[in-house]
Amino acid sequence: MSGTLATPVLELRGICKQFPGVRALHDVALRLFPGEVHTLMGQNGAGKSTLIKVLTGVYAPDKGSITLYGQEVRPTSTAHAQKLGISTVYQEVNLCPNLSVAENIFIGRYPRKLGMVDWGAMRARAATLLEQLEVKIDVSAPLSAYPLAVQQMVAISRALNVSAQVLILDEPTSSLDEAEVQLLFRVLGKLRAQGMAILFVTHFLDQTYAISDRITVMRNGEREGEYACSELSRLALVNKMIGAAEDFDHAPGALQSAAPGDVFLEARALARKGALAPLDISLRSGEILGLCGLLGSGRTETARLLFGADRADGGTIKVGGAERAFATPRDAIAQGIAFCSEDRKHEGAILELSVRENLILALQARAGLLRAIPRKVQEAMALDYVHKLGIKTADIETPIGSLSGGNQQKVLLARWLVTSPKMLILDEPTRGIDVRAKQEIMDYVSGLCRKGMAILFISSELPEVLRCSDRLLVMRDRQGCGEYQRGELDDSSVLQVIAGEAA
Repeated sequence: MSGTLATPVLELRGICKQFPGVRALHDVALRLFPGEVHTLMGQNGAGKSTLIKVLTGVYAPDKGSITLYGQEVRPTSTAHAQKLGISTVYQEVNLCPNLSVAENIFIGRYPRKLGMVDWGAMRARAATLLEQLEVKIDVSAPLSAYPLAVQQMVAISRALNVSAQVLILDEPTSSLDEAEVQLLFRVLGKLRAQGMAILFVTHFLDQTYAISDRITVMRNGEREGEYACSELSRLALVNKMIGAAEDFDHAPGALQSAAPGDVFLEARALARKGALAPLDISLRSGEILGLCGLLGSGRTETARLLFGADRADGGTIKVGGAERAFATPRDAIAQGIAFCSEDRKHEGAILELSVRENLILALQARAGLLRAIPRKVQEAMALDYVHKLGIKTADIETPIGSLSGGNQQKVLLARWLVTSPKMLILDEPTRGIDVRAKQEIMDYVSGLCRKGMAILFISSELPEVLRCSDRLLVMRDRQGCGEYQRGELDDSSVLQVIAGEAA
């Protein structure tokens, strides 16, 4: 670790970025030193992605400066940023799977001889670059022939081949297993020893402490602080990311549900490589089970496996005591399971369609395309749930995109309620909506639970999870790390479990 006496390779000061109605970044600072791995941490919406896009020329900052070795720079595109010496390897490898490994490393910069591509020199150079990263493969084979971990090493080799002074790794380990992560960390250790400045973006606590020299924490579009990794405990890091001390002071009283009934759903050793370690989970009728943990802890991955949106490669699921295989969401819907995704924009609302059309989508999908729901029935359902949930809209034919976030979320909740589910999975149902809408949604959900519905509730807001849940399953780094009854955890103890510092 170089320490603060060294001159920063890269420094950002006073970075601000505003979008219509959203203050994405405000007065953000970041320093990257030579020979360091600097980890950027923060919850969803903290501003990490926007900051990287400013740094790599995707967005122009509204205010602030970027200096590289003391000289002010203003990247205008990712290609321009690369020319300056700032290279990025993204979570989703953005290379060409149909081209060879060597072609991917040198694409756009093929070595030439007598006006022709020098294929031999390119392959030899590509093999040398990869061997420096402990990867020995046939560089003439197509990139698609190799697993994701190798593809990421190819992406890093490409970044290094453009003389990168700064290497940005954006969630590089999200789809890697433990052995692949260790290989990546060995490579990062070598690059660090060579004096490179590395910005590592992750949401995994264990990995943060395994590789980091310095940590910058972001929250709500602002820099919360910069810390030496050795001087920041896991519990302190979690507190700084969540801002828990101030939030818990305003948590309303606990919601009360009825006594739970029989087990409705039970999963044993449920797993998916690169997404979730084997997990046991059960849910009773008339019960709210809270899934608690930081971004990337495995909460959404668990929900998607239980709904058949992703295929599990290990474990079993039983519904009502009978084993079931969920190949697709349709299989889960047939068993009475509904899922409100955290991604309203891409997996929820179809913004151009009306409130009515959005509301009946799940019911129509279950009925099939050849059994169209009569228009009058659609209208009656839409009017009924607009009234029940207090959806504020001019009429049911209003495009859902013109509604507020809270009212959009109510329409999506209604979409699943018209299917009369026995179990409801709610993934961040109150994210990005106002306090009143949050309370209305959670009051309604509590009422459904009292009537016997099983509810799996996922939220990044710890006070909300503690207030609503009958049981709490705490997750960390893609695995379960404790199950607790209501009242067994409070604001401080749940943070200790999440941080891995519980007694």
